[in-house]
Amino acid sequence: MSYADVYGRWKSDPESFWMEAAQGIDWDQAPSKALFDDKAPIYEWFSDGMVNTCWNAVDRHVEAGRGEQTAIIYDSPVTHTKQEITYFELRNRVAYLAGALRAKGVEKGDRVIIYMPMVPQALEAMLACARLGAIHSVVFGGFAAHELAVRIDDAKPKCIIAASCGIEPGRTVHYKPLLDGAIEQATHKPEFCVIYQREQEVAQLIEGRDYNWHGFQYGVEPADCVPVEGNHPAYILYTSGTTGQPKGVVRHTGGHLVALNWTMKNLYNVEQGDVFWAASDVGWVVGHSYICYGPLIHGNTTIVFEGKPVGTPDAGTFWRVISEHKVKSFFTAPTAFRAVKREDPTGEFVKKYDLSNLQAVYLAGERADPDTIVWAQDQLKVPVIDHWWQTETGWGIAANPLGIEELPVKLGSPSVPMPGYDVQILDEAGHPVPAGELGAIAIKLPLPPGTLPTLWNAEPRFRKSYLDHFPGYYETGDAGMVDEDGYLYIMARTDDVINVAGHRLSTGGMEEVLASHPEVAECAVIGVADNLKGQLPLGFLCLNAGVNRPHDEIVKECVKLVRDQIGPVAAFKLAVVVDRLPKTRSGKILRGTMVKIADGQEFKMPATIDDPAILDEIAEALKTLGYPQAA
Repeated sequence: MSYADVYGRWKSDPESFWMEAAQGIDWDQAPSKALFDDKAPIYEWFSDGMVNTCWNAVDRHVEAGRGEQTAIIYDSPVTHTKQEITYFELRNRVAYLAGALRAKGVEKGDRVIIYMPMVPQALEAMLACARLGAIHSVVFGGFAAHELAVRIDDAKPKCIIAASCGIEPGRTVHYKPLLDGAIEQATHKPEFCVIYQREQEVAQLIEGRDYNWHGFQYGVEPADCVPVEGNHPAYILYTSGTTGQPKGVVRHTGGHLVALNWTMKNLYNVEQGDVFWAASDVGWVVGHSYICYGPLIHGNTTIVFEGKPVGTPDAGTFWRVISEHKVKSFFTAPTAFRAVKREDPTGEFVKKYDLSNLQAVYLAGERADPDTIVWAQDQLKVPVIDHWWQTETGWGIAANPLGIEELPVKLGSPSVPMPGYDVQILDEAGHPVPAGELGAIAIKLPLPPGTLPTLWNAEPRFRKSYLDHFPGYYETGDAGMVDEDGYLYIMARTDDVINVAGHRLSTGGMEEVLASHPEVAECAVIGVADNLKGQLPLGFLCLNAGVNRPHDEIVKECVKLVRDQIGPVAAFKLAVVVDRLPKTRSGKILRGTMVKIADGQEFKMPATIDDPAILDEIAEALKTLGYPQAA
């Protein structure tokens, strides 16, 4: 069947398309139908089915006689560790951890926050929650205490599962002090914490609250899988980079299982038993969908990699892992390839390894620049597929579906919409625009299974953020266009979110932090182009009248504030003091124009600008930081 056939089949009868896809999952009680639309525009999928995610990801493969197959390969160049865990071993580990959690009172519907690095125990913790019907929320390991506290107060977890530390090249990240600080700051207090003690750093446990991962499981009864409704939340994942209330994206169990299982073959073209590697982190959506759940639900072998594309130990790490573990399908962010390309432009490291098992590479997380794709194609001699999705959707909106048909690659485009996504380009008034014209990218409701049905405890905010602007559509927040062949092009964010090394961060969130500095009167943060990380944040600070301290001192303090409040992930190091910011007459800061100046692009003088002379002042200030960078 061709892509056009499959997409057409979905479009003409979405109900039977998704009911058929649902047959790839083990249900305790099959759903009576796919779509539940009685509360539109709030839609749900497979709501009346009963199902368990952990059963589908682990136990069913053991029951089917495939228990000896490797489920997880742990490869950690930073600790010099390699380990394989079979489905049989994984089932036992997860059942005992779930039993220990249950013995301490964790039940269906309870929330559990997981704050762990890239170790197999992070996946075991996620699966143990799923086994009990508890709702997990993974917070990226090493996020600042303040950010963790905000999430604790929103999710109100019964317990927190954490590791003693994370390991970065050349340094240890002390998780436990961050966790203790977060619990101290949070209004909600978890009943207990489980700490996985790593040999690189043994953390101090607080008597009566903290339990050691191993001791905690001693002598417990293993837990069976608890069936939950199809619309029971599997997890909450907070979108990163806001210092206000974070948005807790909710994922319902039934649709999540069906959609991810469907994508493994159709998008990524892997069969049961094949090795699939997503080089991401469990703290991000890619880690949820394609390190933990997707590959295991589909019966693949997944890789948990604790390292970096370069420096652990060199720019050949990716190729070593692919060669050693016979990876068939590889998924990473363009940033990672840019880092490798910068260290090894001629691909000397690629030549050292046998990559004959590799059949395709997938890029996502930010726009894949044509240079990077061409370099990867030349080096690896396999299809390099850019595809586009969001934390909110949980799986690809647009892709080149290699398991259905390999479509021609167009550089700069993530190809075509997947079944379930009716993608439209709209003008400000919500009317579709012709092919080739730029507009807001929106998806006609309902969104497919596996996408967000709402935000955690925040339905009004869900409607306001995604549904209200274009009634009948989900607003992606991205701008782009569709060409005459139906290929989609993502051009920019329509708001102020920037992409730093694949991490989506809100410049508004950083502005809130900078504005809290006692001597900053007003500020703006923009994303400037960066060869390695895609974008870097750059701050403009207007100081209160009468401040006469050296500017570089204030800049240093502001950089530290962002680091403490949002974390090192923001990579916030560039800031400059200016007299005033360019604004429209109605007082909106012209961030887009400032970005163009910083990136050395031509721009039209905005018609609504209040004082054009300010743009020259901004250009002068940027020169002091070396922007625009010489080509």
